[in-house]
Amino acid sequence: MTDAVVLFVTIAAFLATVVFVLWRPKGINEAVFASVGALIVLATGSVSLADLGHIATTVSGAAITIIATIVMAIVLESIGFFYWAAEGLAARARGSGVRLFWLVNLLCFLMTLFFNNDGSILITTPILIILLRNLGIKPHQQVPYLLSGALVATASSAPIGVSNVVNLISMRMIGMDLYLNMKLMFVPAMLGLLFMVIAIYLSVYKELPRTLHQSRRSSHASADPFHHPLKRSPNDPPVYNERRMIRILLFVFVIRIGLFAASYFGIPIEYVAVAGSLALLSWRWYSLGTPPYDILRKTPWHIFVFAISMYVVIIGLNNVGLTKWMIEWLQPSITASLMHAGFIMGGLLTAMSTLFNNHPALMIGTLTLTGMHLDMNTLHVTYLANVIGSDIGSLILPIGTLASMIWLHLLKQHRIKVSWKQYVRVTIVVIPPTVIFTLICLHFWTSYILGMR
Repeated sequence: MTDAVVLFVTIAAFLATVVFVLWRPKGINEAVFASVGALIVLATGSVSLADLGHIATTVSGAAITIIATIVMAIVLESIGFFYWAAEGLAARARGSGVRLFWLVNLLCFLMTLFFNNDGSILITTPILIILLRNLGIKPHQQVPYLLSGALVATASSAPIGVSNVVNLISMRMIGMDLYLNMKLMFVPAMLGLLFMVIAIYLSVYKELPRTLHQSRRSSHASADPFHHPLKRSPNDPPVYNERRMIRILLFVFVIRIGLFAASYFGIPIEYVAVAGSLALLSWRWYSLGTPPYDILRKTPWHIFVFAISMYVVIIGLNNVGLTKWMIEWLQPSITASLMHAGFIMGGLLTAMSTLFNNHPALMIGTLTLTGMHLDMNTLHVTYLANVIGSDIGSLILPIGTLASMIWLHLLKQHRIKVSWKQYVRVTIVVIPPTVIFTLICLHFWTSYILGMR
């Protein structure tokens, strides 16, 4: 093929892949279209065998880490965690729909920090469906809880790089370790999340039920004003062992801390993640007699096929000159000042993620930055601005992230309809101000931290 043909076919393959991934005709999995796009790009020769080796090296560690954390989530599901969490939320809401809103978002935030954004969606969405249906909340009143939970679960991958597979991949590309990522990003991202949740609350406040229904099937409802439908009587068969659940959650928390310790000491974090997941699987098999075969069935392998395939397509675009053009266009503004760099890249990644999905968008943005030969401080700050645009800015449309696409798929499986109008009515007034506020926080926080060096 001539260079012009290779350029045309590679760009066409990228655009077609994005269109079909977002369209998903007849419900075909997005990984299928991404794989076809990757094969077309490989056939053009714009991605070489050496590139494939580099892709495998870059993606494998991140993919293994995410798989290991999803395995931990599956173990939690199998020992009754969903019901335990739903029951705990109902009890702690104490009859208040407003209090339940804040508890739901706290749960979604913690699940993303404990696992990752995709794993959090897979865990929290069934929990919320169990909870909301058992509490008898009307369908239109369920939307604020489901929507805010999904937005928080996805955006909560911004504070720490280990909570998102594409963040892990791009972080490795620029040579930033997990410890430095958290040092520079945790505070501004947490402030941005707090701003976002408050903005969501103000947007949906009128739709939240003020009081939650008590259980009509309980004879103790009058004696216990906060009795709820999920509350079990002493004669009900046990669904979970609460002490065991708390011990396992503490173990998962220790493994999570171990990831940061490993990163600090230069140990591959996937080693810690795999060790933790294998320990949980072994414990479950030994103590409960549950073999690990369900992992093969329940792990969403297509997520990783999608990520690797999109990475091949993006490398193809990089090799035919897309990022070179972006470097020439952006570099004068990026090098002007750290504030300019942060807002330009954060805004660009927001637009690209909204239109093309955040996986390819963050990869393109990261490849562009690595080609600019920036000083280390500017590279780190602009990369983190990319992450803000990719993890938070991408939420304007429900097709902006793979996690939100998984969320829509889960809702459809449970016959719950959240329309684009209901989704965008909230995000269009919440997400842009959140991105701007978080980028401002990032600028001042990194200026303070980097000035201390």
